[in-house]
Amino acid sequence: MAQPADLTRVLVVDDHAVFSEALELLLGRQPDVRLIGSARNADEAMGMLGDAPDVVLMDLDMPGTNGIEATRRIRAVVPDAKVVLLTAIQTPEVIADALAAGACGYVPKTRAVDELMDVVRRAAAGEIVMPERDLAAVLEQLRGPRGQAGEQALDRLTPRETEILRALAAGETATEIAEELGISALTVQSHVKSILAKLGVHSKIEAVTLAWRHGMAPISGTA
Repeated sequence: MAQPADLTRVLVVDDHAVFSEALELLLGRQPDVRLIGSARNADEAMGMLGDAPDVVLMDLDMPGTNGIEATRRIRAVVPDAKVVLLTAIQTPEVIADALAAGACGYVPKTRAVDELMDVVRRAAAGEIVMPERDLAAVLEQLRGPRGQAGEQALDRLTPRETEILRALAAGETATEIAEELGISALTVQSHVKSILAKLGVHSKIEAVTLAWRHGMAPISGTA
């Protein structure tokens, strides 16, 4: 039977059986989600990418390949996948490394499992998911030495594209940006596509991370 096109395809990657099974039960009850697989490590996950997951919920601290390196590997195969790391390790350095690897954020493992559906939906929508209290410290890590290549890429943006990227980096949605600038949401989406192409990235998350690295405004609030 064909699956509805608007279902969010989710892959779970976690070596803790009880936690993973709780996630599977939760995801299986959601009418707008399809669980495409549950892996215990990065190698298993790589074998489950044929269905092109929209969101990957992945343990950071797995045996063998850790969640950060697994994020790089997964997004090399499925560039549009939104990876959310599930972790008990919440140091700014680790979270900054995760974002730099292409993750769209992280969720503490202390968070109730039933709250993760909000995280899944927000990640699928392209939001960066992170507790607000961690923003300043993570941004400080991301604003390390600025690469010349990144600055040159940002210089290629038009004034309007720069304006829109700053708004995205400030946490605004396409609809909010459209209302603020007096243009249509479709026009905003067209500008976003151009921004991604000029920056050489595959997602808004990567574009925002690059913007953060080069001093653009942080998002104002998250999970």
